[in-house]
Amino acid sequence: MSMVSLLAAALLMISPTGPDDPMPRATVGQGVLVGREADGVRSFKGVPYAQPPVGDLRWRAPRPADGWDGERDAGQFGAICIQPPANGDNGVGAQPRSEDCLTLNVWAPVDRPKDQTAPLPVMFWIHGGGLNNGSGTAALYDGTNLAKRGVVVVTINYRLGRLGFFDHPALAAERAPGEPAANYGLMDVIVALAWVRENAASFGGDPDNVTVFGESAGGALVTRLMISPEARGLFHRAAVQSGLGRDEGTPLDRPRRDGGSSMHVRGEAFAASIGLPSATADQLRNLGRRSFLTPAPSFYGGDLLVADGTYVSEDVEAAFAAGREASVPLIIGTNSAEFWWMKPSEISRYGAIDDAMTEAERTAFVTAYGGQEGYDANVLSDLVFNEPARHLARLHARNGHPTWLYRFDVVSAAMPEPHAGATHASERQYVFDTLTASPWPTAEMDQRAADAMAGYWTTFAAKGDPNGGARPAWPEFGRAPDTLLEFTNDGPVAKPVPFSERLDLIEAYYDRIR
Repeated sequence: MSMVSLLAAALLMISPTGPDDPMPRATVGQGVLVGREADGVRSFKGVPYAQPPVGDLRWRAPRPADGWDGERDAGQFGAICIQPPANGDNGVGAQPRSEDCLTLNVWAPVDRPKDQTAPLPVMFWIHGGGLNNGSGTAALYDGTNLAKRGVVVVTINYRLGRLGFFDHPALAAERAPGEPAANYGLMDVIVALAWVRENAASFGGDPDNVTVFGESAGGALVTRLMISPEARGLFHRAAVQSGLGRDEGTPLDRPRRDGGSSMHVRGEAFAASIGLPSATADQLRNLGRRSFLTPAPSFYGGDLLVADGTYVSEDVEAAFAAGREASVPLIIGTNSAEFWWMKPSEISRYGAIDDAMTEAERTAFVTAYGGQEGYDANVLSDLVFNEPARHLARLHARNGHPTWLYRFDVVSAAMPEPHAGATHASERQYVFDTLTASPWPTAEMDQRAADAMAGYWTTFAAKGDPNGGARPAWPEFGRAPDTLLEFTNDGPVAKPVPFSERLDLIEAYYDRIR
C-alpha cells in the first residue's frame, strides 16, 4: 500500500463525530470500535485479536477473532490472563482474570506532529513477568505519553504459565501432524502482531513501521520473534530490555542440556500433583482455573519456552551467530543491579552456577568481582542479563545490522531504602513516561530521565536510529569498541562497556559448558 493510500485510509477509518468527540470510532477488520478520547490521545481498549482460548481451544494455536455486528465499546480493558498471585511490579492487583483474555489496547494521538504527514510509527509492547504473570493493562504501560510523541502504542495480553507454555503426553497424542505445540503464549504474540499489520492504518499507524519492544520475559520473546520465520515481516525494529540472550528452551520430550526435566515430564508431574497421574486430554481441558494459580517453573521465562521445533527451533545465540536473525535495527540493554534483591543463598537455585565451574574458573571469577561479596552481588546479573546482552549486540552488529547498547542506572532518591543500582524492571516507567504510576514519589531528575528514555525510544521507532533532538549522542555499537549509553541520575552519557573483565569470564564460561 502506498504512503498516500495509508494516510487516506487512516483518515477515513478513525472517524470522530466532532472535533472534540470523546467517543472516537475506528473501523478494523472485525467491525467498528468505539474508543475514548482524553488529553489529546484516543484509546481503544480490550480489543479481541483472537478467539477466546477456552474449551477445546485450550492449548491450541490462537485463531483469528470473530467479527461483530454494529459497534463494539472499547472503553475498558479486557480481563487479564489467568495467573498466580505475584508481589511487586508484576502484581496485577484485583483485576478480573479469565482464559478469555486475548485482547490488545491501542493509543493514538489526536493531532500528529506538525512535521509528520506520513502514517505514524507503531510501538508494540510485550510485558514481562517470567511468562507466569503480568498484563498489558498495567498502569505502567499506559501509552498516553508515548502517543503524544507521535507514535501509535499497542499493548497486549498473552497466555501465561501452564495455560500459555505447556505440554503433556496426552495432549501430544491427540495433535494432528504439524500442529504447533506448547508455546501458545508466543503464538498469541505473533497473531497479535499480524492483527496490528492488518489494522494499524485504522489508528493512523504504519503497518510497515512496527517496533516490538519488551522487558524481561517480554524481552526474551522479542529475541524469539527476531529468529522466528512465523514473525518475519511483522515488525521492523526491536528493543530488548533486560531480556534473555542465552536461553535454550525446554525440550518437549527429552531432558534439558543442564539436566532439567522435559516439558512432558513437567506436564505429567503437574497433572499428578492435582490428582491426575494418568490424565487424558479431556480431563486436562476440563480443569478449573484454580488448577493454574500455582506458578510454573520459570527462570525469567527461559525454562517455560519450549523447544517445539517450530516456534522455538534453535537457541537465540546460535541463530544470531549464524546470521539468521531478523535484519532490523536493535536497541538492547540491561539495568545496573538486576538481581540486587536476591540473597546469595538463592543463587544456586538459578542455574547451579558454582557446581558447573572448575576451581580455576571460580578463583578467576571471585578475583574479577573483587571478592566473594562482589561475586555474590553481581554474578547472576552478569550471567543472565549483562553478558548475554553484550553478546547479542556484538553478533547483531557483526552481521551488519544497526545496534545500540544501553545500561540503565537511574535510582530515584525517593526510593524507600538504599539501592546498589537500578534493579530489574525499574526502567519501565521511564521508557513509558508513566512516573505517576511509580510506587514511590518522583522528582525532577526522574522526569528528565523519562523524557530522555521515551525520546530515544520513540525516535528509534520513527527512524530506526535513537539519535535526534538535543539529547546526547548514542554511539552505534560496533563502530567504536564496545561503547554503550548509560542512563544516570545526571543524564545519559556514552562510555565503554563497564566490567568487561567480568563479562569476558562469563563469555568464556558459556563457551566451555556449551
